Amino acid sequence: MNINGQVALVTGGGSGLGRATCEQLAAAGAKVFIFDMNAAAAAETVANIGAERAAFALVNVADEASVQAGFEQLVAAFGALQICVNCAGIATAGKILDRDSNPLPLSEFSKTISVNLIGSFNVARMAAALMAKNEAMGEALERGIIINTASVAAFEGQLGQCAYSASKGGIVGMTLPMARDLAKLGIRVNAIAPGIMGTPMLLAMPKNVQEGLVSNIQFPKRMGLPKEYGDLVVHLASNSYINGETIRLDGAIRMQPR
Repeated sequence: MNINGQVALVTGGGSGLGRATCEQLAAAGAKVFIFDMNAAAAAETVANIGAERAAFALVNVADEASVQAGFEQLVAAFGALQICVNCAGIATAGKILDRDSNPLPLSEFSKTISVNLIGSFNVARMAAALMAKNEAMGEALERGIIINTASVAAFEGQLGQCAYSASKGGIVGMTLPMARDLAKLGIRVNAIAPGIMGTPMLLAMPKNVQEGLVSNIQFPKRMGLPKEYGDLVVHLASNSYINGETIRLDGAIRMQPR
């Protein structure tokens, strides 16, 4: 797909990986629409890109009506959609039993699944319906691409990551069947599984905690850069033969139990 002139939706585009994705897509010539719960952060991303090429809506990805309203605002702003990147998510921690053998509250598990997994599917299904209306583009006759964000925790969940790993494992699991469902329409589906990324949340942690996280990374011996995530999004959108894949972006890390 030639990204220049296309419209991209990025959930969680106000910060971290989402903001970097917005910036990289905009640099490649796309118009960017953001779904986010943080109006100030989303507005800052829009200001950095330019109001003529970016806009946002306050959207709860886990809520059907909220997402529907967000898509209506997207269409009103830019008219169509060719690229959808799901970056919105929450990182939760909690062992299935605490120190007193009390079970993890079901509400905490449900919330993580609702935001990370159901939220990604909720946006993806509505994005696919909008993309299906596009004219087929280029030699590959594409109509769009959906990129979901998994995590290395989908494969090597650590202590206390039952809910988070389950949510990200679900994203990995639905990537291929979603790609197969949408193949006849010329809509590709891929996922990215980041490792230890240098987002503002991680960079705010104590130095010793950061060093501990980096210790298991093989090469380069550092956290991943949000820009590198955005670069991979741009490549996936541009390379029409990558479909149904989950790509690890992790410096060859394999997470230890703790």
